[in-house]
Amino acid sequence: MAEITLGPPAMPTGKKRIAVMTSGGDSPGMSGAVRAVVRQTIASGCTSFAIYEGYQGLVDGGDMIKEMSWEDVRGWLSEGGTLIGTARCAAFRERWGRLKAADNMVEKGIDALVICGGDGSLTGADKFREEWPGLMNELVTSGRRKPEEVLPYRHLNIVGLVGSIDNDLSSTDATIGCYSSLQRICQSIDFIDATAFSHQRAFVVEVMGRHCGWLALMAGVSCGADFIFIPENPPSENWEEEMCSIIRRHREMGKRKTIVIVAEGAHDRQLNHIKPDMVKDLLSNRIGLDTRVTTLGHVQRGGPPCAYDRMLSTLQGVEAVKAVLEATPDTPSPVICIVENKIVRRDLVKAVELTQNVARMIEAKRFEEAMKGRDAEFEEYWHAFNITTATDKSDMLLPPEQRMRVGIIHVGAPAGGMNAATRAAVAYCLTKGHTPVALHNGFPGLCRHHDDKPLGSVREVKWLDAEQWASRGGSEIGTNRGLPSEDIKTTAYCFEKYKIDALFVVGGFEAFTAVSELRRARVQFDAFKIPMVILPATVSNNVPGTEFSIGSDTCLNALIDYCDAIRQSASASRRRVFVVETQGGASGYIATIAGLSIGALAVYTPEEGIHLNMLVEDIKFLKDQFAKDVGHARSGKIILRNEKASKTYTTEFIANIIKEESGGKFDARFAVPGHVQQGGTPSPMDRVRAVRFGVKSLQYLESYAGKSRQEIADDPMSAAVIGIRGARVKFSAMEKIETQETDWKDRRPNDEFWLNLVDIVDTLSGRPKAYRTPIPGSPGHAADIVDHTPAPGSPNIGPATGNKGGNANGSFLPIPNGL
Repeated sequence: MAEITLGPPAMPTGKKRIAVMTSGGDSPGMSGAVRAVVRQTIASGCTSFAIYEGYQGLVDGGDMIKEMSWEDVRGWLSEGGTLIGTARCAAFRERWGRLKAADNMVEKGIDALVICGGDGSLTGADKFREEWPGLMNELVTSGRRKPEEVLPYRHLNIVGLVGSIDNDLSSTDATIGCYSSLQRICQSIDFIDATAFSHQRAFVVEVMGRHCGWLALMAGVSCGADFIFIPENPPSENWEEEMCSIIRRHREMGKRKTIVIVAEGAHDRQLNHIKPDMVKDLLSNRIGLDTRVTTLGHVQRGGPPCAYDRMLSTLQGVEAVKAVLEATPDTPSPVICIVENKIVRRDLVKAVELTQNVARMIEAKRFEEAMKGRDAEFEEYWHAFNITTATDKSDMLLPPEQRMRVGIIHVGAPAGGMNAATRAAVAYCLTKGHTPVALHNGFPGLCRHHDDKPLGSVREVKWLDAEQWASRGGSEIGTNRGLPSEDIKTTAYCFEKYKIDALFVVGGFEAFTAVSELRRARVQFDAFKIPMVILPATVSNNVPGTEFSIGSDTCLNALIDYCDAIRQSASASRRRVFVVETQGGASGYIATIAGLSIGALAVYTPEEGIHLNMLVEDIKFLKDQFAKDVGHARSGKIILRNEKASKTYTTEFIANIIKEESGGKFDARFAVPGHVQQGGTPSPMDRVRAVRFGVKSLQYLESYAGKSRQEIADDPMSAAVIGIRGARVKFSAMEKIETQETDWKDRRPNDEFWLNLVDIVDTLSGRPKAYRTPIPGSPGHAADIVDHTPAPGSPNIGPATGNKGGNANGSFLPIPNGL
């Protein structure tokens, strides 16, 4: 009988065997990242493995390292935490443990590792990679492996994904799980708000963040907190009196509730820990407030991931596999990051070093450097929070000659975040001495009701009027699709009569059109020779000049909640597919990003359209999927169809065709969530970006104070759109965008940055592509969603910096919202 020799499996030429693991604290979205890595690996013709229980599974080997099939990760996108587990592992910190882990990887033939975890997990991964050649030599010299067994594994590829609810890694704007955690916090504070308001109470809320104040800061911005404590920038030496003064002033102005948010790692400027009970005692004893303490604890980690984390984990998982396949032995280990709206690769070691340096700066009481070490966006949010809560800081007031009457108007359909942006604008105006003037119910409201008695549509806004608006959906000042051209003379008359010096417009494509009309009407009416800024706010995310509109993230969250419930129904009914109609106008953004976030089987968009052969092939694909869908692995299928994808092939028609052609082997239904997609309470991402963009917009308008009307009219930038473009926030001139970047017929940008994401939806669902009608101009029609700009000396990794907002080119995605 021939002797059987055991050893690592033979490696097909050019084919990688890629393992994925999760490590450190769990975070929502980790399971989505595993799914993306597994499926992208298989789609790339490689072999995929999952390492269970983190580094402990790597050390233990055996069944803890499992080869993964396509179906093994079905349904993982909507699961919280990590389905492959995570655990502390003391053994991996010792060389003998890492040697055992290396031996287990050789045993399985694994030559690349994707790790999703925090900075400690990523540091351990890079150390493992650095030691790898020595570990291979030791396996041979110790007699555990023959030289020919380790020869194919002389180089180990490591790629990092950051899974952390704290969002504490430098070089990235967001980590997988941070926005889901923020959503739990904001939901809790929103609930607390009701009780606080009812009883005129104060609540001190402790949130996670031992070394990073991101959650506390963003919760403060999102929920309109009165005061926050973060590790990076402790309050002044006189913080007790400062906090009490602000809260006392808010109460005197009529505020019924008080919210103070404390990061668990909060301390004063001498590094003395600030506990929630200390804050409670101050509010109770000095101000006499009925005060309660709420510690949210591990509820902040729980629940399914939000839309942004599902999208982020998916896109980063796909990019991690691509980074593995493109790596050479000389390529430094990358960590996959996101900068503003773009996926980028950064040097893992440098990113971890920058992160750990922030902790060192805090320990050394160098707080200004600690703030800068986080990133420019972090510091920007800090200033935005201070400005929008500084009701009694006279040193911030501008000289009278620089103060303006700022008109604030909402145009178009309601979108989550409109009120948060308006609240921020009002607070900024009052802090700086400007007069905020709300123009209620859009341009028709302005023209028809401006002189109504006793209350017209033009009203100055007081602080207390807007203070409660941070978490409210819809539009508190009313919105309307009507355009100024419907009565341009009366619009100009109103601007003159009410002395509007600047205009802040919040809305979607109608808002964009309205400002275009006002800009062009400057030739006829001097009243429009004022600075104007549009803050894009629409669920459709179809405003030219930006890659993210506030409201789109709220829409996506509402849509994935709806689809999760439908999928549950479809799964319980066994063989059922739902065709769900999404909003979005003539832009397929919402359908595509939702498709990424729920793992849709197919997405139909207006850009691509629908044709008969596409439906025929999709039905064949469904039959094949249901044939494999047996036992416990069964799961409901969802197809997303944008409302304007086709005039002929309606949502109901497609569902009926699928049902008819299924031959009774599976069922099909259709669902139209309609205006449910506008959401209720705005998502935290929409809230915080609304505040950030609102403050920046007012600062921009403020820069025109003192200029003559003709100087303003002669400046192309005096009518502008604020938005995320590529990897930064910028203002763009309306005139240029109108003429060069706008598809007026279909009400969308000429170049939609997200178009190539449709291919990722198809790749991860396994949907065949050969029959699809190519997107016009593809490949290359849309900007590459990933930054592959090489840094000096490195073919794949861009420069790593502590400033997340810079050193990146090109464009990416939302997050959703984006962003």
